[in-house]
Amino acid sequence: MKLKFSHVDVLVKDLEEACKYYARVFSARISKTLDWQRDGLHVRYAIVMFGTERLMLVQPFTGNLKALMDANGEGTIYRHCYSTPDIEAAYDELIDAGVQPEDENGKPLSRDNLQTPSGTRILWLPKRFGHFSIELLEEKELEAFIKEAFAEEG
Repeated sequence: MKLKFSHVDVLVKDLEEACKYYARVFSARISKTLDWQRDGLHVRYAIVMFGTERLMLVQPFTGNLKALMDANGEGTIYRHCYSTPDIEAAYDELIDAGVQPEDENGKPLSRDNLQTPSGTRILWLPKRFGHFSIELLEEKELEAFIKEAFAEEG
């Protein structure tokens, strides 16, 4: 499977405060604030870029990520994210390896349901080691999504 590291996801209590911190400390570029809601999960998030490095800061309101932050605290790195040129091929390779891809809530994900609320096709590996998870996103769509997140309004 061809994978390229994209970013880590970090839980924060106050998204604006965390974004301001990284903008000040690293002179980071901060994307517009985005919202994700599906099946009981609700978060706000932003992409932080310094050089070619990226973080996704995630402020959870409801769902499993809120419970995770409540249990483990702010600053929890809970996911590594990778891009792949062909998300369906990645899905098939995981199935062939005996791994059932999941959605963001840990439910089995079918090959024809890889679309997300943001429009990027995505899948998650089951959590095998505590709360840590791995997310795979289709590279072309991910890069277009990130470009749009940083686009100036107006």
